[in-house]
Amino acid sequence: MERINETLKRMVQTPEFSSRLDEMKKEVLEDSGVQKFLEENAGDISKRIVDRGLSKLYEYKSQSHDCGSCESLELCMNVMKGYEPKLVLERGLIGLEYVRCQRGIIEDERRKVTSMINSIHMPKEVMEARLRDVDVNDGSRVVAVRAAVDFLEELNRTNTLPKKGLYIHGKFGVGKSYLLGALANELAVKHIHSVVVYVPEFLREMKQAIQDHSLSEKIEFVKKAPVLMLDDLGAEVMSSWTRDEILGTILHYRMSEQLPTFITSNFNYSELEYHLSVTQRGEKEVVKAGRIMERIRALTIPISLQGKNWREE
Repeated sequence: MERINETLKRMVQTPEFSSRLDEMKKEVLEDSGVQKFLEENAGDISKRIVDRGLSKLYEYKSQSHDCGSCESLELCMNVMKGYEPKLVLERGLIGLEYVRCQRGIIEDERRKVTSMINSIHMPKEVMEARLRDVDVNDGSRVVAVRAAVDFLEELNRTNTLPKKGLYIHGKFGVGKSYLLGALANELAVKHIHSVVVYVPEFLREMKQAIQDHSLSEKIEFVKKAPVLMLDDLGAEVMSSWTRDEILGTILHYRMSEQLPTFITSNFNYSELEYHLSVTQRGEKEVVKAGRIMERIRALTIPISLQGKNWREE
């Protein structure tokens, strides 16, 4: 039986193989990217270096560049998905290094933006909201969006987060939560981390956290968020413990550290204060409720959001 190296040697010496090799070499050397590389390194590249690097040049040519041959990142045709080859000259040899392609860079940025938002018990549609998609046909919604834009513009102007957030109140279904999600996404694009919390579920989770000894850790995470958004405050059945030890602790820290806090509620300031004063047991604790409201007023600017209930459509 003929040895494989002998077979290969015999194949290489055939006219057909030589002709195909010459044709492939011609195709590779006519590639615009290859030509540009050879021109840029003309003083350091010889015919011998080109011949030795032909396989690398072919590998470069056979792949997509600038995402021109790929419909999407998932359908990337390159050896390394999301990366494109770049020709380099190292120690007298032609080589390849793979760099992130444009689609890959966009995906990296998308993931980075997504990582800037921690959502706790919030619906997916809220967390995908964008300010540009907020319906501003209702006059009060224009005011709310303008207030959100003002917050972002102050951030752009000063390169510092404003100290006060918004207290957005209005009836059920008018878009309060959607506005929070939209603002969180705008901040994420600027690589500012937000924590968005659906308050009723979060407070229930805090009761369970006592049993698994994670209460302190979870409160720390929420209270120290660069931007905190509390959604639907007042929809929960409030106990003295959740009001004072959870909500009070979080708000006191944020007021002391001047960290921006956004809150949505079905209640205005006065209505929320009354809600907070009546505990689960039916007791009325006006002073303690007033203390919580003092912190909320210090942290937020009230915005009334009215209009039709979009969830009824």
